[in-house]
Formats: sequence, C-alpha cells, structure tokens
Amino acid sequence: MDLPPPLAWLVDDAGTSAGPDRFLAELGGRLLADGLPLSAGALTLAVPHPIIARRTFLWRAETGAVIEALGFAGAVPIEAGSSWLAGLGPVQEQAVGADSMLGWAGIRPFDSAETHRLRQVARFAAAPLATLAARAALTALLEAYLGRRSAARVQAGALGRGAGEIIRAALLYADLRGFTAMSEATEPAVVITALDAWFDRIAGAVHAFGGEVLKFVGDGVLAIFPVTGVPAAACDAALRAITAARAGMAHLDAERAAQGLPPLPFGAALHVGEILWGNIGAADRLDFTAIGSAVNLVSRLEGLCRPLGRSVLISGAVAAETSTPLVPLGEHALRGIAAPCAVFTLPDT
Repeated sequence: MDLPPPLAWLVDDAGTSAGPDRFLAELGGRLLADGLPLSAGALTLAVPHPIIARRTFLWRAETGAVIEALGFAGAVPIEAGSSWLAGLGPVQEQAVGADSMLGWAGIRPFDSAETHRLRQVARFAAAPLATLAARAALTALLEAYLGRRSAARVQAGALGRGAGEIIRAALLYADLRGFTAMSEATEPAVVITALDAWFDRIAGAVHAFGGEVLKFVGDGVLAIFPVTGVPAAACDAALRAITAARAGMAHLDAERAAQGLPPLPFGAALHVGEILWGNIGAADRLDFTAIGSAVNLVSRLEGLCRPLGRSVLISGAVAAETSTPLVPLGEHALRGIAAPCAVFTLPDT
C-alpha cells in the first residue's frame, strides 16, 4: 500500500517517538512538508494522576517549538488546545480514540481536500497515540507513587530485587508529634485531612527545592536530595526545604487555631551520607527506596527532637557542608549508632 509520507510515518515509526511533544512536532513538520497550510497544532491526552487531568502539547509551525499546558483535576475544564489554536487561524480538530484530541490551525481556511487529509491523519494517528498515551499514563502513575527519579529508574529497567546503586544524598526525615493519640481520639476523616495538610507542606517544600519524597510511613516522610555536584548544594537545598516546611506548618497551625483545632507539632532531621538506592523486598513485591547507615542515623536523630525540645535537628555532617548559620547543641548518643553525633538546629527566627 503506497501511503503519503506523513501516513507512512504514522504507521511505521510514530509509536517510537520519545514523547507526545516530539510526536506532535514531527507530525506537524511532516504535514507542512507535504503541503498542508498549517500554522499550529495541539495534542491533548488524558492522564491518570491525582492532580493533573489532561496534558496539552502546543506546536508552532513558525518555530517548531512545543510547549505544554496542564489541566488540573477538579478545575473547570478549559480546552487549552482549542482556545489556543483559535487565535492562530481556522481550526480543524478530531478526537483520536477515547482520551485524545488532535487539532490543527491553518494559515487560511482548509479546503475540503485538506480537511479530508487531516481526518485521515487523525485515523492513522490512533494506534501510535494509544501507545504513547499508555506510556505517558504509566509514567504518571509511577511518578505519583514512586517519585520522578525512582520512576525513571524503574522504567529504565531496574526491576530486579537488589538492583540499585550507592549514591550520596542529603536526607530529610520528619514526622508528626502525638499522631497516635490524635488518631485514637479523632474521626478518621479528620485525621486524613490533617495528614494530607501535613504532607502537602513537607512534600511540597521538598519538591520545590529539588528533592524527592521516597516514602510516607504512617505520618512520617523520608526524602532525599541527591548530590550531583558538591555536597553543599544538596545540603543547602535540604535546609531551604525544611525552613520552608517549618514556615508552612506555622501558617497551617494558625489556620487550625482559627478553626478551634489543635496545632500539628512535628520533628525533622537532616543528614548527608551514602545510601543504597534501589529495589528491596520480597521476590514478587518490591519497594524502590533507600537503606543504609545514613538512613538509620537521620531516623534516630529525628527521635531526639522531642527530648531536646526542637522541631528541626541537623547532623554535624550537614553543618560541615553549609554556610547557613546554625545553632550547636553539642554531641549526643543515638540509639543503635556507635559514635556520638554532633547536633545542630536552625535559629528560632
């Protein structure tokens, strides 16, 4: 079967595109080369994600550039592709499968033959887009449950038990104070709301400064800031994250007080060291996480927050890497850790 070049590409090679953005750019360029009078294109995909409902990719024929617009779950649906294309010329749109939309804007109105060709493109695009959409959905789900870096490792083939690597990272461990008592005395829905608010503050701060949450354990959070250059950069990022989280929790406690609710006190600790980052677990049920002496130390250090009356404790290893002003609290023995640990905290201000 002798197909026009754009349709032949859709049949043979489009499913191997690096992502929806490259698929749209490549398809748009091929349609231009085949004589279609395009000014722009848009591709919208549904996404199974707790926050993002739709991803829309927008391509400009003039520059070849592709940008992305996100549609968030629970928001009033806005057809980003349709509205954007409408400002660039006459629009031809076509649903591609159940969850995708492919549209084009022309430098002039499309004639009947051009409209027919674009409809053919949508039909031939269904199969490769289904492949790309499934890949994007898998990526979104893995990132939601594992975090971006861990998801990328799993998708790259790190699937076997014991598959992992030794990396150096700044670690942050934090949990709420009195959570067990609150759980026993409070309705489950109220407890979940409080937990979500806490996780929003701590995880949001971690992500804002380039870290990654590895896991939630009850009311606890373990996060890492991988060392990619000098250790000081990762340590400073972790310090900025915990400073932001502390400010966020102060604001949340003020809101809770206005509602007649008790505050949510927490403890957090920072350390830097080597960890084994990879697959750990049973033969058929794995967890992509971190283990090692550095993880043990940061967990034990967080346990000192209550006896020392501090919400944030910082190890001497982090203090040695940063120029951030810290308050020394002396050396302290940590349960299960052979050597005493020099302990610091943030200034109260």
